[in-house]
Amino acid sequence: MLYEELTSEIIEVFYKVYNTLGYGFLEKVYENAMMIELKKAGLECKNQCPIAVYYEGESVGDYSADIIVENLIILELKAAEALVDEHGYQLINYLKATDREVGLLFNFGKKPQFKRKIFTNDRKG
Repeated sequence: MLYEELTSEIIEVFYKVYNTLGYGFLEKVYENAMMIELKKAGLECKNQCPIAVYYEGESVGDYSADIIVENLIILELKAAEALVDEHGYQLINYLKATDREVGLLFNFGKKPQFKRKIFTNDRKG
């Protein structure tokens, strides 16, 4: 599995944050806590990273990745009742717009949830 060790470490951080804070905070609270724990784990991470989206070679907008770890993995954080298909599609689109191939979708809902997404295209490599 691509970046298996790194993704496992990030997932452990997610559960630590979830188990400490529990359910009911805004996404920004979880994002800040994730940043603290990722850095404590010795991982390079940046939050709210702007990423340009292109259509036929022209910039059509920007989005901000919640967190990028080791410049390899995009983390998309949610604080929703449950993950829905649209959340997964959002992360896939973020991967499409970049040269990153792996994304982790975390939900700090009533029950902790995560999904791992992989996308490769001609922007990769």
